[in-house]
Amino acid sequence: QVQLVESGGGLVQPGGSLTLSCAASGRFFSIDTLGWYRQAPGKERELVAGVTSEGRTNYADSVKGRFIVFRDSAKNTVYLQMNSLRPEDTAVYYCNCKFKYLNLVSNEVWGQGTPVTVSS
Repeated sequence: QVQLVESGGGLVQPGGSLTLSCAASGRFFSIDTLGWYRQAPGKERELVAGVTSEGRTNYADSVKGRFIVFRDSAKNTVYLQMNSLRPEDTAVYYCNCKFKYLNLVSNEVWGQGTPVTVSS
């Protein structure tokens, strides 16, 4: 199985920056896509940003130009650099990992979630 450990959440003022990290560990053949989702109170979970094993990235329209997602494949870690944060970015942020087991069967796993609060 694959485990994810997230870190980096917290309280930040509007306009500030925060960087989240998510490290994957366990037994797997490959890690395909690593992504970040978020869920605000009373809302559905939504994709924030993702990065493939080839380095292709995609972003939600609401974060384009403010957030940067990148991965360190040697460390099986994905980062989300969040700049120009707004109160509407307040949510619990979840890491998602799509991987293949040693037998090449695909699966995905979620992190435990890390809260981000943007408030003055």
